[in-house]
Amino acid sequence: MNFGERLKQIRTGKGLTQPQFAEMAGIEQSYLSKLENDKSVPSAEMFDTIVSALGMDAATFLQEVDREVIDTTLRHIPSVTQFKAQAVMQQVQHTKRWLFGSAAAWMLGFAMMLAANDGIFFPNKLYKYTSQGVIRPGEAENVFRDQRQILELRMQAKLITYEEMTKALADFYERRLQPLTVESPENRGTGYYEAVENGRRRFELADTTHVKLPGNRILQYLGAIVFACGFVGLFIEWRLRRLKTKLAK
Repeated sequence: MNFGERLKQIRTGKGLTQPQFAEMAGIEQSYLSKLENDKSVPSAEMFDTIVSALGMDAATFLQEVDREVIDTTLRHIPSVTQFKAQAVMQQVQHTKRWLFGSAAAWMLGFAMMLAANDGIFFPNKLYKYTSQGVIRPGEAENVFRDQRQILELRMQAKLITYEEMTKALADFYERRLQPLTVESPENRGTGYYEAVENGRRRFELADTTHVKLPGNRILQYLGAIVFACGFVGLFIEWRLRRLKTKLAK
């Protein structure tokens, strides 16, 4: 609405006639009539006098006045200029909040998807370790791998015959070879030892499999939703700004 319409709206809302309000404000009734019919524009001093007589501040009075009127007809009034500056500052702060919120949603969503992909909270890899058998006290850790070579060296040194070597190797594998495979979501390196009865087992990494646990899937979906909310926030802020501009016209 225009300045005059706003003035009349507030005056009648307070149950005041033109003569009554003119007397309260200390102005002529004819001048008040011109103001309400937008046939005259108040000076800066008169604007402050009228607003004060209405018992409100400039910001409250100008909230319902059209933006075009504020930018043209009333732009010479300092309190109106101050109101415009405050309105711009409020709009900037409002936009900043939405931008920061959207940026936070992007970062959080991206971090959640990255955490799901890297398995930070829930493992996304399955490690398979194999052990050939129990290494007895005093034996070398590579006894199962080097047993054939040891017997071959003894045969070459003519300490045993080929038949004895073959029989010893078969007996060794028959009695000692006890393959064991374990799968774990924990990465224990290329190999580790585990104490067992009569010795220890050496487990070596045989394979690594990528798995998608439900926890990582949920985290990835939630991250994608939060990331998308950042764009939704920008769109809502843009729509609100456009709506506010239309309502102000």
